[in-house]
Amino acid sequence: MFKRMKEDIEVVFEQDPAARSYLEVILTYSGLHAIWAHHIAHALFKRKLFFFARAISQISRFFTGIEIHPGAKIGRRFFIDHGMGVVIGETCEIGDNVTVFQGVTLGGTGKEKGKRHPTIKDNALIATGAKVLGSITIGENSKVGAGSVVLHEVPPNSTVVGIPGRVKVQDGVKISKDLNHCDLPDPIADRFKEMENELAALKSEIESLRKERSQVNDHSYL
Repeated sequence: MFKRMKEDIEVVFEQDPAARSYLEVILTYSGLHAIWAHHIAHALFKRKLFFFARAISQISRFFTGIEIHPGAKIGRRFFIDHGMGVVIGETCEIGDNVTVFQGVTLGGTGKEKGKRHPTIKDNALIATGAKVLGSITIGENSKVGAGSVVLHEVPPNSTVVGIPGRVKVQDGVKISKDLNHCDLPDPIADRFKEMENELAALKSEIESLRKERSQVNDHSYL
């Protein structure tokens, strides 16, 4: 247990440049607190002490803003950055070295029974505000862009962005060398750019119509 806790602390220093001391990390990092609480809740859940498991998870949710169902299976070196608003469902399975940012939902669609939450493979990254829904798999080394909504399987070594999420990069063509979600494409910004271009085209067309109308009026006076 203590070896696992030490490993959880070390991954914070590796992933977060703002981490300054062990005391600071142990006392103030809500993502770390949520993971430690889950270790206890999950152990109780496996022993069929469901009420106590759920009670611990809800107390953790109250203090951290992170909701992890005690039935979720989480691998080693899992890192939750900031964490507020993170939701992880009961049948979710998370591999090793996975990073999740604030506002992420690993949830169900409400239509499934049994395995109804996603499986996140090793070394994946789920960026801020992303929603991964249903019994789907996010492949090894894959990245889900900020604000994306993923409803289908994601192959290994892929980058997914958009609503609904679509694979934009796979096997070889890398957006960034590291798993930095800030370097991923921004589908919302892209859409705003498209709207700006459409407005510019409409303005140009309106101006052209005004000129034609002005010329017609000038000819009518003659």
